[in-house]
Amino acid sequence: MKKLSVILVLAIASFSSYAQSSYKEDVELVQSIYGKSKSDLVRQYMNLSDTQAAAFTKVYDNYEMERKTLGQNKLQLINDYASNYATLTDEKADELAKGTLKNNQDYEKLYSKTYGQAKKAIGAINAAKFIQLEVYLQTVIRNEIQESIPFIGELDKTKVKM
Repeated sequence: MKKLSVILVLAIASFSSYAQSSYKEDVELVQSIYGKSKSDLVRQYMNLSDTQAAAFTKVYDNYEMERKTLGQNKLQLINDYASNYATLTDEKADELAKGTLKNNQDYEKLYSKTYGQAKKAIGAINAAKFIQLEVYLQTVIRNEIQESIPFIGELDKTKVKM
C-alpha cells in the first residue's frame, strides 16, 4: 500500500503543476509519469499468473491508449475553462459543461468495455479488481483536479468591493 501512496502522490503532483507548464508539456509529463508508474502499480496489484498476465496485457494496453485520449480531452477542457474563466458566457459554460459530462460518460463506457474484455481474459474477480483500482485512481486524480480549479465565480468573490 505504501507504493500505491507514493505513485498517487507523483500522479497528483504532476496534475497539480499543470497550471505552471504549457499544455503540451503537461500532457507529456502526466502521461509519462502516470502511465509508467501506473503500469507497474497495476501489475503488482493484480498479481496475475504469467498466463493471465499475458492475456491481460493486450486488454490493459488498449485500455490505457483510450484512457490517455480521454485524459487529453479532460485537460483540454480544463485549459479551455481556464482560458475563458474571466469572460465566461452562457454559451461557453454550456459547451464546457456538456464536454465535461460527455468525457465522464466516455470514462464510464470505457470501464464497462474494459471490464467485459478483462473478464474474458482473466475472469470476473480479477476484472473487477482492475476496475476497482482504476476507478479509485481516477477518482483520486479527479478530486485533486477539482480542488485546484476555482468554481465559476469563485475568484470574483475574492475581489475587494469598493
